[in-house]
Amino acid sequence: MRILLANKFYYRRGGDCVYTINLEQLLKKHGHEVAVFAMDYPENMDTEWKRYFPKNMSKWMAFTRPFGAVEVRRKFNKLLDDFKPDVVHLNNVHTQLSPVLAELAHRRGIRVVWTLHDYKLLCPRYDCLLNGRTVCETCFNGDKKACLDNKCMKGSKLASFIGYREAVVWNRQQLEDATDILICPSRFMADKMAQGGFDARKMKVLCNFIDTGKCAKGDYGKGDYYCYIGRLSREKGIGTLIDAANRLPYKVKIIGDGPLANELKTVAHNHIEFLGHKEWDEIKTLVGQARFSVVPSEWYENNPLSVIESQCLGTPVLGARIGGIPELTDMTFSSGNVADLKARIEKMWDTPFDYRKMAEEAQRKYNAETYYDNIIKVYSK
Repeated sequence: MRILLANKFYYRRGGDCVYTINLEQLLKKHGHEVAVFAMDYPENMDTEWKRYFPKNMSKWMAFTRPFGAVEVRRKFNKLLDDFKPDVVHLNNVHTQLSPVLAELAHRRGIRVVWTLHDYKLLCPRYDCLLNGRTVCETCFNGDKKACLDNKCMKGSKLASFIGYREAVVWNRQQLEDATDILICPSRFMADKMAQGGFDARKMKVLCNFIDTGKCAKGDYGKGDYYCYIGRLSREKGIGTLIDAANRLPYKVKIIGDGPLANELKTVAHNHIEFLGHKEWDEIKTLVGQARFSVVPSEWYENNPLSVIESQCLGTPVLGARIGGIPELTDMTFSSGNVADLKARIEKMWDTPFDYRKMAEEAQRKYNAETYYDNIIKVYSK
C-alpha cells in the first residue's frame, strides 16, 4: 500500500510529530511505501520528500497559508501526481499547511484519514480554553464568533480574525465531506466531536501507540521521588502541582521547560527540583525510577503520550480527571484542586505497586504491532 503522511512539522517537536514519525517507521517496517508532506522547517529530519515541502511560513503568510495557499496546493498536487498514494493520512495540518490537503486528495478519489491531535476542528484556539485559563465549549455549536469577541488567538484582534475566518472557511460540513475517517485517540475526543455535530459514523477511536522497545528495562527499582514531565505552562496544571508539592515533604523532579519556568522556580520549595528539557535516555531513567508521575492538566488532554510512556516504564500515573486522561489511568484527582491533588499524592506515596507487571501490561496494550493491525483496517475501508 502507498501511504502519504502529512503533518506541519517533520521532527520530534510534539506528540503529533512523534506519532507521525513513529507511524512512518512502523508502516515501512511492514513493507508499505510511505511519503511525507510537511512545511520546510530548519529542524526537520532529512527526507527524500523535502523537495515537495512548501517553504517555512513567514509572518505575512499567516494571511494566506491557513486558507490553502497556492504554493501548498501546487506542491501537494505534484506529490500526489508523482507518488500516487492509496491513502492520505493527515495529522496536524491547520495553519501552516491547511485542510486544503483533504480536499485535494478527496477530489482524486483517494481515501483520506485524519488523526486528530487537538480540538482545532471544534475550537479556533484548538485547546478549548477561554483566555488560556477556563474550559470553554462556546464554539462547539458551529458559530465561531466568540473567537472574535474574546480575542481568543493570542489576545490579538487580528490573529483572532484570521482564526475565525479559518474556522468559517474550513467548516464542519466541508471537512466532513472531504474526510473518510476521523481517528480520535480517546473516547472523550470522539464524544466532543459528536457534540460539535460531526458524524459519529466517520469516527474511529484508536488509542496512541509508542515504540515499547525503548521502554525495555531489567530493573524496576524506585527512588525516593515522584515526577512531572511536560511543558511548564498554565494549561498543563503545573502551577497546581507546585502548590500541592510545596505542602508536602516528598521530593519531586520536574522534567521540561516552558513559559512558567522562572515564575515557578521562585515559589517552589527546596525539595522541588527543576531539570529542564531532557532527551529520551535521561527521561527513561528519571521517569522509570520515579515512584509515580503526575499529569495535572487543566485542559481537555486528548491521549497524552506522557501517561503511556510512564506506564510502559513501570511507573504509575496520577492524572487529573479531565479529557482523555481517565481512560488511561484509574488513579485520578479533581483537575485544578490543590487539596485533592495533595491528598492523592500522599496516598500514591504510601501505596505499593507491582511495577514490573504494570510495565508488561502497558507494553502489551500500547505496542506498535497492535496499532498496526488496527490502522491497516482503517486504511483498507
